[in-house]
Amino acid sequence: MLPIGHYLFLSLALFILGVIGMITRRNVIVVLMSIELILNAVNINLVAFSRLYGDVAGQVFALFIIADAAAEAAVGLGIIIAFFRNRETVLADEMDLLKW
Repeated sequence: MLPIGHYLFLSLALFILGVIGMITRRNVIVVLMSIELILNAVNINLVAFSRLYGDVAGQVFALFIIADAAAEAAVGLGIIIAFFRNRETVLADEMDLLKW
């Protein structure tokens, strides 16, 4: 078994990639994928510490995060498709339709 440091380094790399993608990109689809990377980094941490301490609570919580990420992706893509049909763009700067 690999030491926990390897898992934490992988999780850190995924988290940094997700944050950079969320900050620097204007495309909403890329922003949603970056959020998914951040959630996967959290899942890696939960499972690694769960295995380290011999408790399954972290793994169960990771399953809930996966279900939440799937729901977020479905709702987010539905909103993006509806917005694209109205405005023909998926840039975050153009999304002022819901402002009063």
